[in-house]
Amino acid sequence: MTRYLVYGVKLDCQSDAFSRIILLMALDQRQLDEQNTQRRAQILNLQYFDSSTPNKTLYKDILTVPELYSLRIVPVAADDHNVTFGVTNNTSQQTMTDLRNRFIDQKTAFVLISDTGYREYMQLYDPPKKIEYHDISIAGDKKDQVGKVSEVLKQVRADDMLAYLVSQAHGLGASDIHIETQREDVRIRFRIDGVLHEIARLDPEKYRILMSVLASSANVSTASEEAQQGHISQKVTMADGTNVDVNVRLETVPTVNSMDVVMRLFNMDQSMYTLDRLGLSTSQRKIVDDIISKPSGLVMVVGPTGSGKTTTLYSMLNTLNTEERKIITIEDPVEYQFAGVVQIPLTGKQVTEGGFAERLKAILRLDPDIVMVGEIRDGDTAKTALQAALTGHLVLSTFHASSAAAALTRLAEIIGENPLFVSAIRLVMAQRLVRKLDEKTKEAYDPDPKTLEWLKQVVASLPVGTDRPSLEGLKLYKPVKTADNPYGFKGQIALREHFMMTGKVGELLISGHALTTQQIESAAIASAMRTMLQDGVLRVIAGETTLDEILRVVG
Repeated sequence: MTRYLVYGVKLDCQSDAFSRIILLMALDQRQLDEQNTQRRAQILNLQYFDSSTPNKTLYKDILTVPELYSLRIVPVAADDHNVTFGVTNNTSQQTMTDLRNRFIDQKTAFVLISDTGYREYMQLYDPPKKIEYHDISIAGDKKDQVGKVSEVLKQVRADDMLAYLVSQAHGLGASDIHIETQREDVRIRFRIDGVLHEIARLDPEKYRILMSVLASSANVSTASEEAQQGHISQKVTMADGTNVDVNVRLETVPTVNSMDVVMRLFNMDQSMYTLDRLGLSTSQRKIVDDIISKPSGLVMVVGPTGSGKTTTLYSMLNTLNTEERKIITIEDPVEYQFAGVVQIPLTGKQVTEGGFAERLKAILRLDPDIVMVGEIRDGDTAKTALQAALTGHLVLSTFHASSAAAALTRLAEIIGENPLFVSAIRLVMAQRLVRKLDEKTKEAYDPDPKTLEWLKQVVASLPVGTDRPSLEGLKLYKPVKTADNPYGFKGQIALREHFMMTGKVGELLISGHALTTQQIESAAIASAMRTMLQDGVLRVIAGETTLDEILRVVG
């Protein structure tokens, strides 16, 4: 809890007493400002005018608002024969002479007002325009939408730019916000269901303002010549009173034009992280439930960036989070805070200096039941995770690999041939995300003979024991573009493949050396692994997505 020392009294920043003290301090400062102005008026041989009075009379027909700004002057009293102008320290003698000549038919007088008083008058003469926060949509005229959002970003204050973008991105179900510097301007895009959509364009000056807010909030440097990582977690109240939870992971990289930024959005709703929401098949769910119920072993979720690995891990973690278990995580950064879980964040420097391995060794001495390692990135972390899995801990982690089989060959590359593989690893699960057809608008069609024959071959190759769908009278589905949904897709689903270190895979790893990905994959298929392609084809047959999506993502 933040506390302040005000007039010798310690106060909580959220207390009513603190608010009253701050108000009194502001009033004291205003009174001091007026006293200083009164003294300056005597030195300048001008009359002083107290501008702190609450009820100010406006005379809007005497000077235009641009003139009030440029001349640094405001009319404070006027009638048919007299006009009195309030001037500041920055009002020139030439300006006063020009005004006397301009208002020759009236008696002109000048009084000194404080700078604060001048600003208050200008707030009344030129009240701030009400900002309309347009909801962003990917439907309709793209050019018009980009123009409207760009105009909003031009008007709002710096903090509101970030909050507005994050709130709109959440509303559209976006996973990332991309800020890309071009030669003439800066492009902002949202990644929605795996596809990027242009949202707005910023001029360079406005971009610098936004970048300064991002840099200070995420503790990164705008002048760095290296790629940087940061995390922003704060609550922002926008000008219209809307409260926005800003929780993003930020990646920056210097480019030929300036610095590009990608922000990964995190969902703040803990109820979203459950195994029931992962879309696991019955057989997949049974295996996952069985594996994570064991007290030890390593579970690896693999895939490229943006494939939903962290969501899968968090869902497992949330399922395991009970009063009887001690759970510790090491993350870069902590993407979501779970009650009852000890979460340890790592900074970019700690990560590059082997922080995952060192922290993992340290926390194992704290007697955890379950450990989550945000990502296995090096040999030391991999070896420590395997050793932890062998010594009675359940270890969950992510790993970058293109497939489940490729994860083992990559792991072997970074730690060498190691018999710990077979006995430590319980489950390797690979996944990719594809777009899901909009159930309300998708349209059925008959597949051509060549496609149907290919589908039959894939279904025939499914592992023994898998329920094979009938292809008799098969209807496939395609997206239908509408005004509300110009792409015909809504949401994403995960394609998965997984294997355990049993059967042919276990035998191969015990006896083999310098194994290839193809050898491991063949052994996994022989042990009844359903490949991502097969999983995707079953999703196509079920009418959830399209063949084009499967081939785009899986190949």
